[in-house]
Amino acid sequence: MLTVARPDTAALPRFAVVGNPENRRVTLFAAAVQAAGLPAPRLLAWREVLRTGAAFAPGETVRIDSPGENDEVERLLRGATDPTRVEGTARWYARFTAAVREIGTAAAADGATLLDDPAELAVLFDKRRCHGALRAAGVPVPPSPTSGPAAPSVDGWAQARSLLREAGLRRAFLKPAHGSSASGVVALESDGRGRFRATTSVELAADGALFNSLRVRRYDTEPQIAALVDALAPDGLHIERWIPKAAQHGRAADLRVVVVGGRATHAVVRTSRSPMTNLHLGGARGDLGAVRAAVEAAGGRWSDALAVCEAAAACFPRTLCVGVDLLPTVGWRRFVVGEVNAFGDLLPRLTGLPGSGAEGLDSYGAQVAAVVNGSGTVHMTGEYGKYGMTGKNGTHRVRP
Repeated sequence: MLTVARPDTAALPRFAVVGNPENRRVTLFAAAVQAAGLPAPRLLAWREVLRTGAAFAPGETVRIDSPGENDEVERLLRGATDPTRVEGTARWYARFTAAVREIGTAAAADGATLLDDPAELAVLFDKRRCHGALRAAGVPVPPSPTSGPAAPSVDGWAQARSLLREAGLRRAFLKPAHGSSASGVVALESDGRGRFRATTSVELAADGALFNSLRVRRYDTEPQIAALVDALAPDGLHIERWIPKAAQHGRAADLRVVVVGGRATHAVVRTSRSPMTNLHLGGARGDLGAVRAAVEAAGGRWSDALAVCEAAAACFPRTLCVGVDLLPTVGWRRFVVGEVNAFGDLLPRLTGLPGSGAEGLDSYGAQVAAVVNGSGTVHMTGEYGKYGMTGKNGTHRVRP
C-alpha cells in the first residue's frame, strides 16, 4: 500500500505548486500534502508566473497544475475577453508551452525538481502528437489520418471531408488539437451519400463566432457543419475514428483512469446518452464494479484494461501523473485509449483501486506518497505492476 514513510525531516520533500490559488485542484493537493504531515506547499500563482516568471528554492519539488478556470489567466494565455469562446486554442498552446519551458529552465537553474516535464506537456496538449506517440509505442488508439508530426494539417471543411473519405471514416470525431473538456469537439456522421450530421456542444453564432455551451446540439446541414469546421480549423484539428463504445444501462460508457508513477491507481466510469461523456455535458458516473464484472464475463481481465492505461502513461515517463481516457469497445472485449490528459487527476473523494497500492488515498494523496516513497516512482508490487502489451483537463468555461 502507498503510505508515507517518514525518515528524518530534512529528507522529506518541500512542495511548490504553480496553479490558480482559488482552484480546488490546488486546494485538494495542498490538503493531501498536509495530510501526509508535510509543510503546506508554496504557491506560485499562474497570473504572476505568466507576467514575471517563476523562481524556486533549492530542493523544492514542483507541481505544475492546470491554469484553467481563471478568467484573468485565460486572457493572458488565450487573449479572449469572453471565456466561453472556443477559438484561440493555438495561441493558448503557444503561450502555455512557452511558460512551462520557462518554468523548467527556472527549476533547473534553482535546483528544484519538476513533477511535470515541459516537453511531455507539449505533446500531451497536442492531440495529434500525443496520438502519434501512443500509436508508435503500440498503445491501441482509434485510427486517425492526422496522427503524428508528419500527418497533414486540416485547413477547413473541404480538406477534412477529403481526409475522412480517403480514410474510409463515416463516423469520426473532430477535435481541436489543443482543446480540453470537450471544447470544440464534433462527433460527425455521414450516410455515405454526401449527407452529414454533427453532434457538439459548440454554439455557432450568427456572426460565425463559436461558444462552449452546456447543451449538446446537432447540426444537420453541410453549410452549418462547414462553417463550424472552418472556424475550428485555424487552431488545428485532429480527426479520429468514432469508436462504438460499450454501454452501461443503455448509456455509452468510458473510463477516466489516473496513473501515478506508472501505476493505475484510480478509475471512474463516465456514461452518457450523447457521444461526449464529460460530466458537465450531462454525463454521469457509472458503476465501476459492473464494468469489471462485464469485462470478466466477456472473457477478459480487468488487469489487462488497466495495463493499457499504464502503457499509455509509459509514453510520458517524466510526468508523475496523467489521466487516461479508456474507451471500451462494444462487448467489453477490447479497450483503446482516446486521450491522455496532463491534468486528468481531479476525482474528488475517490480513493484508490483495490490492489493498486493507493487504497484509502485520493489521487492527490497517491501522488504525494509516490514522491515521498521514491522520488516520484511508485513501488510496483501489486496486481497491476506489469502489463502484457504488444509493442485540458478543464481549461474552458461554458455557457449555460
